[in-house]
Amino acid sequence: MFYQKIVKSLLFLFSPETAHEIVATSIRLLMKVPFVKPIFRSVYAFSHPKLEREVFGIKFPNPVGLAAGFDKNALLIDEFAELGFGFIEVGTVTPKAQDGNQQPRLFRLPKDEAIINRMGFNNLGLEAMKNRLKDRKSNVIIGGNLGKNKTTPNELADEDYQKGFESLFDWVDYFVVNVSSPNTPNLRELQEKEPLKKLLSGLQVLNNRKSNPKPILLKIAPDLTFEQLDDVIEIVLDTKLAGIIATNTTLSREGLHSAEELCTESGGLSGKPLNKRSTEVIAYLFEKSKGKIPIIGVGGIHSAQDAIDKMKAGASLVQIYTGFIYEGPSLIKEINQQILKVGL
Repeated sequence: MFYQKIVKSLLFLFSPETAHEIVATSIRLLMKVPFVKPIFRSVYAFSHPKLEREVFGIKFPNPVGLAAGFDKNALLIDEFAELGFGFIEVGTVTPKAQDGNQQPRLFRLPKDEAIINRMGFNNLGLEAMKNRLKDRKSNVIIGGNLGKNKTTPNELADEDYQKGFESLFDWVDYFVVNVSSPNTPNLRELQEKEPLKKLLSGLQVLNNRKSNPKPILLKIAPDLTFEQLDDVIEIVLDTKLAGIIATNTTLSREGLHSAEELCTESGGLSGKPLNKRSTEVIAYLFEKSKGKIPIIGVGGIHSAQDAIDKMKAGASLVQIYTGFIYEGPSLIKEINQQILKVGL
């Protein structure tokens, strides 16, 4: 209630990117104050042995994670770990630092409890991320979300993803191949069957050369047709990928109630309007693969029930992002408590 009535109200007075910077700076400073960390843990974190689960060879303390995009540059891993996340996904990171698209590029749709972003993989690059991961203090599970630079043509995209894989291999627990962002020109073309299979096969060749291979997951768009999802299932099974993250943001604007000038902004839509479609995709993937592919469910989780619905549809783990912004950090605890209550 404190977050909803005071914190969110204040943050929403600023532009979305400014508000994000305020949150990041505030959390970083607060966590340096003596006794603040245990206070945050007592208020927001919730643990129980029955929340633990092993997915793609990793033992997670609980199934609620922070989705990629919130901590693009691995700046707040130790701080977010105190809020009770079971895992944190950093990135999307590209080999070279890049500024992303021109501002404004992030838009709130409060009537729909949604966000449109066309950030364009703005990040500080692999080297900066690797150095921060080296310096982290917490042992929270980390996923590394990999992308390609905007200037890299699709025919050379494999090289960018392989650079990311090699650079971060010793510093993350699992990898995510992001070819589903709508904000890098032509990136989604890499979701087509042949280029996707080539990209993933190349990464698995590198992975299998390691003495301790890491799980590699594929993050997909919610806008894929069922026929395209069938191709994804086939490729994931053929390349022996560890799992799928369903889903990224959507290009659809169906059913929105916000002002037209907001709804027509280009970019990927996240938040409540995405909830139904992402759950449908999860259910389809789970059913068609006969449960052989572990799924991380993400998209429109704004309540504990939203997370439960995704897990009942077939997700082993869930991630939050836009719901975290609209509902606050108490959402993590609420989801974990409800998972325990219903016995999932």
